[in-house]
Amino acid sequence: MIRCCVFDLDGTLVNSLEDLACATNFALKKNGLPAKELEEYRYFVGDGVFKLVERAAGGKGTPELLKKIKADFDAYYATHYHVHTAFYPGILPLLQELKQKGIKLAVISNKPHEFAVQIVSEFAPGFFDCAMGNSPKFPKKPDPASLSFTMETLGGSPEETLFIGDSNVDIFTGHNAGVKAVGVTWGFRPRKELMDAGADYLADTPHDLLQWI
Repeated sequence: MIRCCVFDLDGTLVNSLEDLACATNFALKKNGLPAKELEEYRYFVGDGVFKLVERAAGGKGTPELLKKIKADFDAYYATHYHVHTAFYPGILPLLQELKQKGIKLAVISNKPHEFAVQIVSEFAPGFFDCAMGNSPKFPKKPDPASLSFTMETLGGSPEETLFIGDSNVDIFTGHNAGVKAVGVTWGFRPRKELMDAGADYLADTPHDLLQWI
């Protein structure tokens, strides 16, 4: 029986791609580098902000320049993170139904912790029992430490938990923690990536998740 559902954030609960792209492009152009197309960002995101700006810079940035780009990204994103970002269709009804069933809910993201918590608290107040972004406290996904800590916090075992995300990083995170992993096909990465990563289940709509709970 599933007692805990732990979600990735970007590409799973919210479509934040345009805001992430706008912030990165702002920082790139400010530092003399060309902007990237929106669709390219589907493969830039998922491994934290520093890796995002490194990929967007296309190998052209020195360590010092990449730090500057990241700082400019952080400053811009802090005030523009919610311009285009919104729940995917069906997510809010899903969260409402899971809450009614007494399922514990949590978020684990490679987005910086302060941004992850801010988005979760603003977009879904009262729904999540725990929200965690990237911080010095734990390694980034797919390291399982943050998921293991979250399960302990929620009082759920690996057998009672589902990890839900839109990329191979999320599938690997779940499996590294001994948890079944659901790949969602409405996010940033293609179905094949999720299948190749070994997703236990694939969900084409948020409602599909209910069949495994």
